[in-house]
Amino acid sequence: MKFSSIDFRFATKEDLNKLEILVNSAYRGESSKKGWTTEADLLGGIRVNQKILEETLTKPGSYLLVFQPLESEILGVVNLIIKKQHIYLGMLTVNPELQNSGIGGKLLTEAEDFDKFHNKNFIRMTAISARTELIAYYERKAYVLTGEKEPFPMNDPDFGDPKQFLEFVVFEKEIK
Repeated sequence: MKFSSIDFRFATKEDLNKLEILVNSAYRGESSKKGWTTEADLLGGIRVNQKILEETLTKPGSYLLVFQPLESEILGVVNLIIKKQHIYLGMLTVNPELQNSGIGGKLLTEAEDFDKFHNKNFIRMTAISARTELIAYYERKAYVLTGEKEPFPMNDPDFGDPKQFLEFVVFEKEIK
């Protein structure tokens, strides 16, 4: 696949430690509160560990697309999973100190190019329903709520320690 920018590449096993730090810093704990995408008020624990990242990386049809400008560290990542009819987008992550700088939008644009490259018609994703700012962000990027809801794995420590009842809402975006 040809990326629209030299700043993007697919992750390798050598990236897993850095990705674990990046993703956890953006979603959980005090460092996540520097950005606007924190889940720290909703979930305790970590967002991801190296075992989960390695499973994600090695699963057939699953890719970790990283944003890493030349001479820089990894600043963002997104998981793209090729499904039968669509691409599933997950774990969109931007360094919390650089959120609102356009990196998230660049990752979404690359995901949409990935979708086109694989001849899929749309992208699907989920977000925790209590994350209203994140839902509004995806809606501004033309992702549409489908009305579907999916259960949050409330008793699975791999997803964190919920501080309240949580569920996912489902988004789709048609890619032309």
